[in-house]
Amino acid sequence: MKLLFKGHDARYAVEQSLLAFFPQERPVYDPAAREKNQATVTLSQGKKYITVVTTLCYAGCTKRGISRVLWDPSADAYAAERLRQRAVKLSFFKAARQVTGVTPSWGALTGIRPAKLAAGYLEQGMTPRQVDRLLRDTYCVSQTRRELCIEAAQAGLKAKAELHPEDISLYIGIPFCPTRCAYCSFVSQAVEKSFGLMEPYLEVLLGEITRAAQMVEDLGLHIKSFYMGGGTPTTLSAGQMDRLLTHLNRSFDLSHCAEYCIEAGRPDTIDREKLQVLLDHGCDRISVNPQSLEDSVLQAIGRRHTAADIEQTMGLATSMGFKHVNMDLIAGLPADTPEGFRRTLDKCLSFGADNITVHTLALKKGSRILLEGQKIPSAEAVGQMLDYSVSALRGADFHPYYLYRQKYMSGSFENIGWCISGAEGLYNIYIMEELHSILSLGAGGSTKMVDPAAGRIERVFHAKYPNEYITRPEKIQKNLEDFADFYRSMKK
Repeated sequence: MKLLFKGHDARYAVEQSLLAFFPQERPVYDPAAREKNQATVTLSQGKKYITVVTTLCYAGCTKRGISRVLWDPSADAYAAERLRQRAVKLSFFKAARQVTGVTPSWGALTGIRPAKLAAGYLEQGMTPRQVDRLLRDTYCVSQTRRELCIEAAQAGLKAKAELHPEDISLYIGIPFCPTRCAYCSFVSQAVEKSFGLMEPYLEVLLGEITRAAQMVEDLGLHIKSFYMGGGTPTTLSAGQMDRLLTHLNRSFDLSHCAEYCIEAGRPDTIDREKLQVLLDHGCDRISVNPQSLEDSVLQAIGRRHTAADIEQTMGLATSMGFKHVNMDLIAGLPADTPEGFRRTLDKCLSFGADNITVHTLALKKGSRILLEGQKIPSAEAVGQMLDYSVSALRGADFHPYYLYRQKYMSGSFENIGWCISGAEGLYNIYIMEELHSILSLGAGGSTKMVDPAAGRIERVFHAKYPNEYITRPEKIQKNLEDFADFYRSMKK
């Protein structure tokens, strides 16, 4: 679809709405392009209001959407841009809804963190009922999504109230996997192709841990939560994991750490010896990520294990005494059906996990699903899967505690973390609600620096690939220096 903007360049705001209503369309910004479908989005700003008019021509139908937002002359540049983007989103949404006759589940909300929006209104003094009404009347969010959003916002505010200014979280990335799954776009190396990089990678990582721990101590910061992800951390051998965690625990003061989580990941990388290493080093939370318990789906996404292997792994994990065990599922995978997804979720509920994260398939560039053109379930089928997950999980006394959205999600839905009461994954809340800084070490991730008092957020990105991480020590050092400079600037 050709997009013509006048008075603004809010591409991201329009592109997200475009994907929600017209998932088969891609934005075209060339004014000379000959496209049958076209939207002209015009913004004008007066003394009191920002007004946006969208004229949308699609499949021979032309409709207009008009949005008006009250202008705040005292707003800083960031807040002013947010107001303009809000007006643009609502205008395009109104026109697209008239053309299609469809209202997406999240209505006009297109951001990654809808719960953060709801939390902001709650902090301003609005009641949950008032926030619900605002999400309904202003953004046209469905009742189910409004409830999920507000509950996640309340969980975020509860976690926020327990934080101190010196608290941060620590993330370590292990960018290796046994094989690459069809849906995956994470920067990770298949061990079968890069086994020789694992030891050099680990050596460089140990050095970075040493320097980072000294920096954290010098800045007077406390580690509130620790999370090791990937990739698949349990791709490491038991000996390598023991060496890494021993060095981590000796380097950092973890006496303030409320959560020690390691993503165990795929069952074909998990055994008793590795799990015992995790327990011995203080790990109180692991995540086993089957994505599906249908063998046909596992085969379609390139997994080398079966549903029976997952069941055996979960039995082992729960029997060894981990305080919290999470399972990740994905709705919308190739070869899956609503019936198959229901069977998967019902089995997961019988395994003893106290956290279940339900993701919606996101079609990422570079994934084999896109490259190979694999057939995936329709948005309607994915909606059925997610609707069942809400009713089944609530029926099992699980509640939503964090949620986020991504680009190119089937049906423009969401990812939701569910848990029983008291089993919330704090790291997930901290990073999604941007409550404090996340210091990231290793390859493939990014460090997020948060100054809550000033509302300032900055990021530094790490080397993407293991080989780049190993051969660029100056990049590692620069990232640590940027983190330290950020905190020193907060004290001025």
